[in-house]
Parts: sequence; structure tokens; C-alpha cells
Amino acid sequence: MKYISTRGGISPISFQEAVMMGLATDGGLLLPESIPEISAATIQAWRTLKYQDLAFEIISLFAGEIPAADLRGLINRSYAGFRHKEITPVVKHGELYILELFHGPTLAFKDIALQLLGNLFEYFLKEGNRHLNILGATSGDTGSAAIYGVRGKERIKIFILHPHKRVSRVQELQMTTVLDDNVFNLAILGTFDDGQAIVKEIFNDLPFKERHCLGAINSINWARILAQIVYYIYSYFRVCEQENCRQLDFTVPTGNFGDIFAGFLARRLLTPSRIRRLVLATNQNDILTRFVEDGDYSLGEVSQTCSPSMDIQLASNFERYLYFLNGQDAGQTRQQMEDFTAQGALHFSPEIRQRVQGDFQARRIGEAEVIRTIREFYELNDYVLDPHTAVGVAAGLRHKDTLPMICLSTAHSGKFGAAVGQAVGRQPLPEPLRELENKESRCEVVAADAAVIRAYLEEHDR
Repeated sequence: MKYISTRGGISPISFQEAVMMGLATDGGLLLPESIPEISAATIQAWRTLKYQDLAFEIISLFAGEIPAADLRGLINRSYAGFRHKEITPVVKHGELYILELFHGPTLAFKDIALQLLGNLFEYFLKEGNRHLNILGATSGDTGSAAIYGVRGKERIKIFILHPHKRVSRVQELQMTTVLDDNVFNLAILGTFDDGQAIVKEIFNDLPFKERHCLGAINSINWARILAQIVYYIYSYFRVCEQENCRQLDFTVPTGNFGDIFAGFLARRLLTPSRIRRLVLATNQNDILTRFVEDGDYSLGEVSQTCSPSMDIQLASNFERYLYFLNGQDAGQTRQQMEDFTAQGALHFSPEIRQRVQGDFQARRIGEAEVIRTIREFYELNDYVLDPHTAVGVAAGLRHKDTLPMICLSTAHSGKFGAAVGQAVGRQPLPEPLRELENKESRCEVVAADAAVIRAYLEEHDR
């Protein structure tokens, strides 16, 4: 399997090169040249596999250059520390199935991809006798998951930008209490979108990127999308087994378009007739809902909400979907992204909007509805949702019909005590989170300025 850029400016590269490159050198995002066709017999054979074995089968389709024994070892190590034997269990509450993606070391869905990505980095670096400086921006959970994925690993340093005082207290502590020598936390005086823009600007400076051996852990890295495909297919099998069904729907809280893009690819792998609908759920930062409903992909002001990981206006994975929407025309995709950079907006015709609505349904969920959903779901089901999951649940309940619906639960509710406390009056913290307040922390507050971050990287890449 070879990889290409959504903007068409690179020759096809290997899986290893795609993982290590992160952002394509032409400014685009990396994708496989083709999506494999999975036979009905193969799908049937996958139905009873445990999570790690299913992950091996799916990832092998896209990473065939890694010897099978090595890939199995990487996958098994990546999930050995998860707190549930199924890795991503599915539980039914009321009308919905909840796909619990928070049983990893930082209690967020990002662990599922970033534990694997950290091990892939280490594997490839050792093979090539190289080192890597990881640069990433986070709106909350990516940073801590990335840090836990590479903390203490040889040949790797990690530099994470988070928006100062715009993540939850628990999210902040999960990052800043990791004191390993290879971990650097930078709180920028701005928004997540500012941080993401800085990261993209630095990655697009190719001489700087190459001189400092920069790698990406944000969802621009293809390996993250690949790892997330697995839990869609795994949960599809688990629910269809219980419901004796062939079709179902998913509802996905998303801000960066990465998690739901993984669902889009899972749908293609399973054929569209198996995953019928993908419901895209946003908070009041609703650029993706506006895109689906109105064909309007335009920047707005970032609103601070109780679901901070979705406080995003510039969805970094949108370009991957745009490439497919354009019939895999890299030239058209490149021109549209250049137009968007210049104008801050893209507008789509009714014909294109109809195609988009064939792939997704969308719903914007406001702050009051998020809190109300947490409260009512708890009262009905004795189950506490985190505010991001509540965005997905609220959207899912609006769209639920006769088919089973799976809602992705992206974080443990204990990470968002203020919102949960407002909704249900209490929220006991799990032990890993209770310990954080008493730990030493380390972080530097810096300007949201690419020049400042460049200088910091240069100083510490020694």
C-alpha cells in the first residue's frame, strides 16, 4: 500500500514514510492510494475476533510492509495497559449503545490511536537509527494521550501546545504533571486554532522541518485515523451480534473531523449497506454542521464551551474528506484549500450538498442541551456522560429510528467535573485523576507566535 497527498504534490510513499512525515511536504494530508475492498467472507471471518486480532487484520491492509510478528507485537503492547479486556466495550443504556473509548491511560479516545502511534514511532526510529521531535497542538485530550504515548521513549522529544486556561483542569494536569525529560508542555496565549495554525506553518517550512526532524501526532497523522477505524468495525460486530441485525447507525461528537472520517472509511470497508448513517454532532462551534446542512464551510469565532476538545472552527481532517468529495481530484482539492486559506470560507452547490448529506447527517447541540442531556441520561440510566459524549447522545436521540445506534463516548466523565457537577450535582473522580492535584507540574506560558515556538524548538533540539 502506497500513500499520496490530497494535494497531489508528492510521489507515492510507504506506510513508514507516511507515519514519519505526518503532514505531506506539499501541505496536504496523506491518504492511501486506494481503499481495499473487503469481501463478505472476510467480514464474516472477522466477526468473532477479539479487539487486538481485529486491529491486526485491518491495519495489515494498510501497513503490509511491517512483518506480521512485529505488527502483532506493536498492537499487543499498545493495548496492554487498557483497563478493560475488550479495549473498547459497548454498553446499552436506554435507546442507545455507548461505545466506551476511555479505558486507556488518559481516559480518552485519543489513547487508542496514540498508544499505537508512539510504538510505531519508536519501532521506525530504532530501525533507521534516527531521532524525532514531535510537535502538536491540542484542544484537550490529544496532548495528554500523545505525551503518555511517548513519555520516556528513546530518540523522541515531544512539544505540545495547548490553549492557556481553555482546557479543563484535569486535562491540563494530565499533560503538565508528566515530568519525563523528553516532554515539553507549552501553554499558548490563544485558542486551539491558533496552536494548530502554528503547527501547520512550522511543518510547511520544509528546511526547518527536516533540520529538526519534526513529526506529527495530531489527527493529521494517517496512523491515527487508521487505528480509529478499528473500533467502528469492532462495535458494529458486537451490536449486530446482540441485535441480530445487519445495519446500524453511528453518532459521533467531533470537532476536528478525524473521528468521523475514520467512520467514513469504516463505512467504505464494510460497504455502505452495513453502516447506514453517520450522524455528525458538534457543539456551538458548528462549522461542520453548517457544512453538512448548508454547504457553508466558513470560519467563525471560537466559543468556549463545557466540551473544550470540540472548541474548534478549523477542522484539520476536513481536507481528507474534501478529496473524496472531489472524486479524488488532488488539483481541485489543492485549489479549494488555497482559496480557503485566502478567504476563510468555502461554499458548496446544492448538488454537492446533496452528496455530503448522503454521507452524513449533522446536528448542532447548544450548551443548555448538553447539560440537560447529561442530567436526563443520568436520571434515566444511572450512567454519567462526559459533555463531549453528551453532544453525541443528544444528536443521536434526535436522529434515532428503528435501527440500533452507537454513540461514541470519547472521554471519561471524571475529566470534566465542572460540567458534570452542574448537571448531576456530583462526580467522583476515578483514582488516576484524584492523584493529579498532588503531583508536581511543569509548563511554560508563551505567546501564540510561530517565531516563539520555532525558537523554543531550536533551543531544546540539542
